[in-house]
Amino acid sequence: MKKSDFYYDLPEEYIAQKPVTPRDHSKLLIYDRKNDTIQHKRFYEIIDYLEEGDCLVLNDTKVIPARLFGEKKDTGAKIEFVLLKEIETKKWEVMLRPGRKAKIGSRFVFGNGLLEAEITDIVEGGNRIVSFECEGLMENVLEKIGQMPLPPYIKSKLEDTERYQTVYAKYAGSAAAPTAGLHFTEELLEKIQKKGISIVYLTLHVGLGTFRPVKTENIEDHKMHTERFTIGKNTCDVINRTKTEKKHVICVGTTCCRVLESVADENGHVRPVTGETDIFIYPGYRFKAVDRLVTNFHLPESTLLMLVSAFAGKENIMTCYKEAIEKNYRFFSFGDAMFIL
Repeated sequence: MKKSDFYYDLPEEYIAQKPVTPRDHSKLLIYDRKNDTIQHKRFYEIIDYLEEGDCLVLNDTKVIPARLFGEKKDTGAKIEFVLLKEIETKKWEVMLRPGRKAKIGSRFVFGNGLLEAEITDIVEGGNRIVSFECEGLMENVLEKIGQMPLPPYIKSKLEDTERYQTVYAKYAGSAAAPTAGLHFTEELLEKIQKKGISIVYLTLHVGLGTFRPVKTENIEDHKMHTERFTIGKNTCDVINRTKTEKKHVICVGTTCCRVLESVADENGHVRPVTGETDIFIYPGYRFKAVDRLVTNFHLPESTLLMLVSAFAGKENIMTCYKEAIEKNYRFFSFGDAMFIL
């Protein structure tokens, strides 16, 4: 299957630059796979499509202020770091620019010396492994000097950085938000629970690899990035009970989907795991655990578009995207949502 099979033309004005207020008033396209029908709603109306006994799976990762601006210690040359993945305490894989300034052994300072860094290795794709030095917890230092790493297609300044966090964000570690979850409010989640839908959480720390373009024309040759995740026993127990009772396991976002499909057996039952996944889901994949999917509208030729195409059928997704453009939906991270039944 070719990368170009997943291309669609999106005028720039459809790329959402700011989130909708309130969160749950974004548009919601409902695609029913069984009946091949499309409906147009508001996100808060998603509750009408959830049934008692269903299970909603959310990713409770928290985006860290992962963008750092500093300088090379010996020359003062400017540098930008984006923290991608924590390897161990104060040791990270980092994307940086300009890369020529960052040879092994190079040292950099940030926040007038609050944070120092040394390049210890260069990995595939040009990213660096970096050891950081600071007083106390690095998380606290990042809160003082880091910036939110918004995707490159968002040009507007985000006034309220909490709008790039879900209302249930808990465990810090992501370089990008699990954006399908941005539409939920605490009030909507409370209503969903009261209707008899179980809400469970897993954690997958989203890396900027989620925005990495597919460069190979044959998509099967694409090397998927890895992301760290944890799914606990309680979450697994609820999901497995939902499967046994023939109710729906509903993933909020491609991140939750990738975790469940990484840990599920052939019967769709899942087990507690802490680890990494590099699962690449594209058309032809047989889903084992996920019954329904809440997701945003994704970039052309992206691995995320390939995943939703695997879930709903490529032609069906392209039809939905075409209609979304005709109906003036907003696309990408701060854009509108889609619920695939």
